[in-house]
Amino acid sequence: MLNIENKVIAIIGASSGIGEATAKLLAQNGAKVVLGARRADKLEKLVEEIYAFGGTAEFKAVDVTDLDDVKAFVEFAKDKFGRVDVIFNNAGVMPLSPMNALKVEEWDNMINVNIQGVLNGIAAGLPIMEAQGGGQIINTASIGAHVVVPTAAVYCATKYAVWAISEGLRQESQNIRVTTISPGVVATELGSDITDESSKGLLEELRKTALTSEAIARAVLYAVSQPDDVDVNEVIVRPIRQTMM
Repeated sequence: MLNIENKVIAIIGASSGIGEATAKLLAQNGAKVVLGARRADKLEKLVEEIYAFGGTAEFKAVDVTDLDDVKAFVEFAKDKFGRVDVIFNNAGVMPLSPMNALKVEEWDNMINVNIQGVLNGIAAGLPIMEAQGGGQIINTASIGAHVVVPTAAVYCATKYAVWAISEGLRQESQNIRVTTISPGVVATELGSDITDESSKGLLEELRKTALTSEAIARAVLYAVSQPDDVDVNEVIVRPIRQTMM
C-alpha cells in the first residue's frame, strides 16, 4: 500500500510540465492535490481533468516570488482540507545565456523564482507542518545543481542553492521530511524564455534524448509514498543517454 491516500499535497508550479504530470499521478493514487501557478486558466483545466477521472483537486493562482501570495496559497490548501502534508516547490525558470551577454534582468528573475520562490514555499509551509507534527517539503533542483555547463552558470547556481537550502532544512528537521528532486533533461516548457539564440540551439540538442515529465512525477510519487519514518533525501533522474549535465 502506498503511503499517499488522502494526503494533502500543495504543488507550486503546477500548470504544465513536471508539476502537471505530478498532480495527475498523485491524484490518481488517492492524494488530494492543491495546484498553484500564475496561469489560473491552465490550473482550472487541470482540476477539471483530475475530477473527470475521480480525483480530488483544488487550485489557486499564486506568484511564487510574493511571500504573502505563497502564504495565502498554502493557507488555502489547509482551509480546504484541514492540513498540508506535502509542499512541492516546483516553479522555475531557465533563460540560459553566456555570462558576457550580461542579461542581468534574466539573472534576477532566476534568483527570484528559483531561489526566493523555494524559500517562500518553505516559509509558508514550515509553521503549519510544525504545528501539525509533521510533513514533507519537496524542492525541484536540477542536474544543474551538480554539474555546470556553459550558458547555464546562473541557472546552475540557483539550483545549487536549492540543493543547499534543502540539505540545511533536512539537517534542522526532526519531524519534517525533505526531498530534493534533480531532473536531467526533460521535455517541458522550461527554457521557453531563452532569448539568446546560441543557448536555444544547445537546449534543442540536449532535448533530443529528453525524459518525459511523467518520469519525474514517478520520482515524486516514490518519495511521497515512503513510510513516514523514511526520508528520501535526493533523487537524480536522467535519460540513459545523458552523459554530460
